[in-house]
Amino acid sequence: MRISFPQLKAEFKRILLKQNFAEDKAEACARIFAENSRDGVYTHGLNRFPVFVQYVQEGLIIPDAVPTLADSMGAIERWDGNLGPGMLNAEFCMNKAIHLTKENGIGCVALRNTNHWMRGGTYGWQAAEAGCISISFTNTIANLPPWGGVDPRLGNNPLVIAIPRKNGHVVLDMAITQYSFGKLHQYKNAGEQLPLPGGYDNDGNLTTDPGAIIESLRPLPVGFWKGSGLSLVLDLLATVLSKGNSTQNITSRPKELGVSQVFICIKPDGDELTDRLIEEIINYTKSSRTEEGKHIQYPGEGTLRTRERNMAEGIPVDEAIWQKILSM
Repeated sequence: MRISFPQLKAEFKRILLKQNFAEDKAEACARIFAENSRDGVYTHGLNRFPVFVQYVQEGLIIPDAVPTLADSMGAIERWDGNLGPGMLNAEFCMNKAIHLTKENGIGCVALRNTNHWMRGGTYGWQAAEAGCISISFTNTIANLPPWGGVDPRLGNNPLVIAIPRKNGHVVLDMAITQYSFGKLHQYKNAGEQLPLPGGYDNDGNLTTDPGAIIESLRPLPVGFWKGSGLSLVLDLLATVLSKGNSTQNITSRPKELGVSQVFICIKPDGDELTDRLIEEIINYTKSSRTEEGKHIQYPGEGTLRTRERNMAEGIPVDEAIWQKILSM
């Protein structure tokens, strides 16, 4: 089943207006949720929307809250999200980082006391469209054991790196686990196994069974101990720069809220040499021989292909979730 982008966005906006969102905020949130599904990140588009509404109804997300400036140090700013909608806070702070970059060549905005930003790649694409290189990351509730441990003590802290490019921006949007929990649930609901082992079962065995990994709470970090270390330093950076909550503090609450995030932008030269260097690197990467039935693509290339198809043919939706949306 496929739904057009305008229809999907209109349903999101209708529901948000019923939740006392102001017109402009309902429009912005609906657009971001619809764009996430449009780009193939269904776990943080349609599929995540009912949870977002539930958080609003429980008072965990405050619709009319806006970020406030906590500190300013030249090209570095620190903001408090005041538990407003995470995607609006993140979009606001990325815009601030872009503005600082236009003035200084580089800008860093740290954000505390905010909510889930949904698809992290949203803000990489935002920066790239503005002509900026960007690095952004967030901490989360503890849902990843450190390497050598069995109890969740690290967050699956997403990392986004974007480089503007004339022939299609390069946007890396990665979780610290081999598969995000949203992706694990997607495979589980479809009754499918993972293509590669994604974590451990309760007996400590590597498995491709998404349900077993969800039950054990032992997903596999990318690069094994390297992913574990990366998660730790991202939590350190997000917490220290924002003066906000660490993964430990976030996990002490009944539900995930009050997370910490960082948005860094850099202004590239934007000359012919820069363009040529980018193309040389991508073309060299793609010059490798490929395995049978496989192809090589740069980060973001698949997103552009999915976006084009979904805009032309409609966005695939889970029928059960779509019916739930229509009844809200």
